[in-house]
Parts: sequence; C-alpha cells; structure tokens
Amino acid sequence: MKHTENRILVIDDEADIRELIELTLTRMGLDADCVGSVEEALAMLKGNRYQLCLTDMRLPDGDGLDIVRHIGESALDTPVAVITAYGSAENAVAALKVGAFDYISKPVSLDQLRTLVKSALRCNDDENADKVKGGAMTVGVSPAMAQVSALIAKLAKSQAPIYISGESGSGKELAARQIHAQSARAKQLFVPVNCGAIPENLMESEFFGYRKGAFTGADSDREGFFQAARGGTLFLDEVADLPLLMQVKLLRAIQEKKVRKVGSTVEEPVDVRIMCATHKDLRDCVEKGAFRQDLYYRINVIELRIPSLRERREDIPALVESIMRRLTGGVGPRLDASAWADLSTYTFPGNVRELENILERATALCSGTLIGAADLQLGDARLPGLAAAGEDAVVPGTETLEDLLDRVERSAILSALEQTKGNRTAAARVLGVSFRSLRYRMDRLNME
Repeated sequence: MKHTENRILVIDDEADIRELIELTLTRMGLDADCVGSVEEALAMLKGNRYQLCLTDMRLPDGDGLDIVRHIGESALDTPVAVITAYGSAENAVAALKVGAFDYISKPVSLDQLRTLVKSALRCNDDENADKVKGGAMTVGVSPAMAQVSALIAKLAKSQAPIYISGESGSGKELAARQIHAQSARAKQLFVPVNCGAIPENLMESEFFGYRKGAFTGADSDREGFFQAARGGTLFLDEVADLPLLMQVKLLRAIQEKKVRKVGSTVEEPVDVRIMCATHKDLRDCVEKGAFRQDLYYRINVIELRIPSLRERREDIPALVESIMRRLTGGVGPRLDASAWADLSTYTFPGNVRELENILERATALCSGTLIGAADLQLGDARLPGLAAAGEDAVVPGTETLEDLLDRVERSAILSALEQTKGNRTAAARVLGVSFRSLRYRMDRLNME
C-alpha cells in the first residue's frame, strides 16, 4: 500500500462540493483525491493510505457509513469525517457510533472544514509521537508542558470526571483527546460537543436522544451524544454556556449514569467518561449564579489546567517545526531570522491556535522559500520593552536560533524587572507567566 503524506480522500457526488473542498485543502498545503461514489472510494483505499477521509453521507451507490465501516474493519487507521445533510443530529450520531472521527454539516463551512482537517492531522501526529515516545504526545520541552504530560498520563488511568481549564486556543480539546487515547477507553469513541453551539430547544434531544412520536418530526427513535459515547468519552466543550435547566439534567445523568430519552418513561444506563472544558472562570460563574455549584463539584473532580503559550515560550520553536511540517510536509518555506525575532516578541493572545493561523497565512503569502516578518502580519501584542524585528533585526547566520531566543527572552525579563523595580512576582505578572516559570527562565539564562 502506498503511503500518501498529507493527502486527503474526498468522496462527494456533487462536483461543485468536491471542487470547493479540494481548493480549500490545496490552500492548506494538502493534496486531495476526489471521487463521487463508494465504489471509487473503496478502489482508492486499496492502493493508498490517507491522512483523512472526508465523505458525504448520501452517495449514489451507498452512504458514508459504508466507508466508515470499511475503514474500521480493514484496520486502515485512517480517520473518517462525514458530511451530514442540513445539520442532521441523527446522522452525526450514527456516524460517530460506527467510528467516524468527526462530522460537519451542509452547507459546508470552510472554517469548520479547516478546523476539522487540522484536528485530524494533529491526531495523526499525536498517534505517531505516541508510538515513538511511549505516550509523550505533547509538543514542547517547557516545565509547564512536562507537568501537563505527566498529569495526562495519570488521568488516563482514572475514570474520574475531568475539568480542563485554560485560555481559548491553548489546546484543551487536544488534551482531552490525549487522555482518552491513553486510557482503557481508547478503542471506543471520543465524542466532542460544543455546548454553546446547540440551540436551547434542541439541547435535551441532542444530548439524550428521543423516542418516536416525542414531538413533531420525530418519526423514529434516535440516540443522543450520551448514547454515541457509550463506553468512551464525552467531551463537553464550553460547558459554562449550558442553560441552567440543562445543567440540572446533566447533573442527574452524571450522578445516576442513566439518561432518559425525550418522550420515554424509562431511564437507560450509559457508560461514559465525562470531560468538560471552558475558557471562562467556572468558579466565577458559580458565584454569579450562572452555573450550578453542585454540577461544578460533580464535573470538577480533577482539574487540568492548560498553560497559555505565554507561559511556555520555550516551546515555540518545537511548535513551529511541528506545525510547518504538518502544513507543508517538510518541503515548504522556512522562517528567516526576522520572522523568528518577531515571533519571539509576540505574546500570542490566541495561543497555539493563533500560532497555527499565523503560520498557515504566512505559508500562503510568502513568495519564495523564506517566510519573513512581513509575511507573519503580527499585531501589536508585544512583550514589554521589545521592538519588532524590523527595528532590531538580526542578520541571518550571525547567531543560532537558540541564541536569538535567549537574547530576546533575557531582554524581556530585564525590561519587566526594571518596570517593577526588581519585584519578581510583579514582573511575572507583566510577562504573563507564573512566578515559578520566571524563576526557571532566570536560572536557565544565568540571571542573578
């Protein structure tokens, strides 16, 4: 079987949709093989191995679930995402139940498509890293990420509910996927749910399913996210956005490990592990009455805090290398000294997700083999006391990347200490890092 790096298999019987998806993938630096039927797809899968398979649900000679099942039964280790019609929750659940990696709804949102593809490729990278490094799947060498990796390994051995906190874009869902992948539930489904994206009037039926005749249009029994995650993990992202009435129902489901479908008179047991996340301060939500205290204590059995990129700046080179390899397959442009200097002074308010977007945009904009500072198009969020690359540029080849980053980091720390008159706690706050992280950095740089 031929292994095709960064190649996606797209199956859709509508030529316009195939062309749109292929164009989007090309702009992401990926290649696509596009076919219009189950038969053609199975033929392509016989001779090639893909990073991701993206298939429509309805096809002329079958449906997307046939392809999901074939890949699962053939042990091809290829994630499959299904395109469902008109936001059909039942089709999405059906796809997840038979082994789909994820799903998107028609009309296809290009932002959602890009996010899905990057997530699939990221999971492939994680699986490869896991095989090589024995489970150390988190990119980075910082003390902060070493702590996260160690805690993930411990949490994977437990079945306790986990609350993952951290800023937007810091990697909360990726951490949840890593816990699931290292756990005894790894062979079952990981079902992610964005609580803020579900209409309130559909929330109960989406979570718990419904019985035939429960409401107008309910022409058959359907299962919800809890049933789809049976035996696996249910990840509730942006859990703080749940309305209070749904919080009550969720609390009971977690406590009793049972759910009642809409329109049913009996409860059915469900075996799922619950992980929750939000970028909001959940304790503050409890104090303001927007989130139930009893539910807070039920889901926050163990808290995993994901550090911001500002707290793990020494991981930026490894992250850039990993992202660029995923975007270009290792054959695309590389960053020059001015780009590295600009990244070194930027605070990344959007964290790792923003870094990915910056590099994706720069890869598309650069005209040659080098990505310069102008291609990054960074904003004004800078570390205190540091100039942009253009004001203090380094001539390429005059110092190593490590020396450059150390020099920039030392300058930032000195500037913050001067600003706070030597108060290290205040300086850490100015730099957006923990006191422990600042102390580690000063020790590493031999700063008195």
